[in-house]
Amino acid sequence: MFGNKNKENTTSTISNVSPNSNALNSLVKGTRIEGTISSDSDIRIDGTIKGTLNCKAKVIIGPTGVVEGEIVCENALIEGQFTGKLNVNGLLHLRETADISGDVTISKLIVDPGAMFNVTSCNMGKLGNRASTQAKVNTAKKQPA
Repeated sequence: MFGNKNKENTTSTISNVSPNSNALNSLVKGTRIEGTISSDSDIRIDGTIKGTLNCKAKVIIGPTGVVEGEIVCENALIEGQFTGKLNVNGLLHLRETADISGDVTISKLIVDPGAMFNVTSCNMGKLGNRASTQAKVNTAKKQPA
């Protein structure tokens, strides 16, 4: 039927896919963790973390979430509070309720109106070629009007 006269036995395989590739770790409001956390999948924080978070995926700090320390991740969405050192390989998105301070190293940045972005240093660029945004501002030539 439908014009396919060859009845081959086809087998599909999935390789290099972890069974938890769509998993979301969650730290609920009222939970506090101190120490080092490592995750291969997305993590959402609505509680409090004091320490280091290494995530190979996306970190979401919810509106009630508080992180004090260091985060290294692929992408981040922040609605709550962050203080410390933040390294995002991809996109950092700060929602209007975000309040971050410290040192930030990112590739891309979105800051919604109302977000507090009070960092001591912000380095932007590709991983292998990070350049300070301040250096870019100081070396940029003014275009004639």
